[in-house]
Amino acid sequence: MESIVAVRETGSADDALVHLAAGGDAAAFDAIVESRIERCHRLAYAIVGNEADAADAIQDAFVLAWRALPRLRDLAAFDGWLNRIVANSARMSRRHRVRLREIQIVEAPESGRNPTQPERADPSAGRQIDSVATNDAIGRAFDQLREPHRLILVLHHVEGRPLREIARSLGIPVGTAKWRLHEARRALEQAMEGEA
Repeated sequence: MESIVAVRETGSADDALVHLAAGGDAAAFDAIVESRIERCHRLAYAIVGNEADAADAIQDAFVLAWRALPRLRDLAAFDGWLNRIVANSARMSRRHRVRLREIQIVEAPESGRNPTQPERADPSAGRQIDSVATNDAIGRAFDQLREPHRLILVLHHVEGRPLREIARSLGIPVGTAKWRLHEARRALEQAMEGEA
């Protein structure tokens, strides 16, 4: 296995860690996880909307990434690849939560709740995350957005990622990313008007 010094000569320290982790170095992968865990958590939270599911989603995503990393052909595309894994894991977690809630509604209609009414998420849960939810009205409006809108807004405005990087991580053209960002902003404005 190459030493981290030899790899650093050919690229950044981050590239060296990715290269070593792809070769099976668990310590290098741990360092990668540590440097990206907050960003990945914000991304997962934007999709699932609660702390517990976001934590589960990123844990699953990092396990999947560790297993699949040796097969990643372009190690320079690691961050976009990891973003896709986190987003997909969060989507799966969200789907699982919705299915579980539907099962609970069907199994427990005697609870006094109307089983035809879906259970509503607590709009105040997790309001501490970044600037997106510092204002209650913005937070409630943000919670009303569809998952793709929340995702692109978090990537661009919270993470500060340029559109080119967002497009690459979502596997879409830059023009499509611009359009989705425009649509997400418009949806947020409409949701904000509804909160006023």
